[in-house]
Amino acid sequence: MSLRILERLISRQLMAFLFVGGSATLLQFVLLMLLVEAFGSGKVVASASAYLLSAVYNYLLNYYITFDSQQSHWATLPKFIVVVAAGVVVNTSVFAAALPYLPYLAAQIIAVVAALVTNYFLHKFWIYRRRE
Repeated sequence: MSLRILERLISRQLMAFLFVGGSATLLQFVLLMLLVEAFGSGKVVASASAYLLSAVYNYLLNYYITFDSQQSHWATLPKFIVVVAAGVVVNTSVFAAALPYLPYLAAQIIAVVAALVTNYFLHKFWIYRRRE
């Protein structure tokens, strides 16, 4: 594979990854606001629900579009579920802790950052860990 083709692939994949992640975060905030403002859901439950729904969106788009995975869902889904479970625990815990002190959208921003850090380390040191 030539360097030029590799650069295009990486660039396309990186752009797709950033788009999917950004749009999943936007979806999470839209769902949170919709659940709280339109349906009167409790903020903590709405935050956890929005996180889980946006995680499914994120998984499907990354699986089919960003990485065009050839692995079966049986191979990829178990690790995804563990990462999402850890992420939703961190997101919900940080959100609930910040909520008494901040407006709910500001609390969600802090929770998203905390979940992002957690997800990064789980991906780096567990899912994509280099075997030596």
